[in-house]
Amino acid sequence: MSSALIEIGSLIARDAAVHGGRPLIAGTGVSVRVIAADSNSGLSPEEIAADRPDLSLAQVFAALAYYHANKAEIDADIAAEARAYENGSSSSSSRPLPA
Repeated sequence: MSSALIEIGSLIARDAAVHGGRPLIAGTGVSVRVIAADSNSGLSPEEIAADRPDLSLAQVFAALAYYHANKAEIDADIAAEARAYENGSSSSSSRPLPA
């Protein structure tokens, strides 16, 4: 059985029209920020993938790789979201809504 190779760079996407241009796992509404926050809360990549059956483990690892390569940007986004939540003006939930 043969499987197509996946270019790692194709797993993360940005679109200014979607989620304010935040980096997302391509083809999903899941932002890198959400995966990073899950990881920072102590969840392993395997636990994150198990909690989000629509994501593969490879997608979770790609999001974590992107996070670690762009840590300052994503941490600032996480902090801004936390401040917005504390002020009662959260513009998005931590989990995407079901389709």
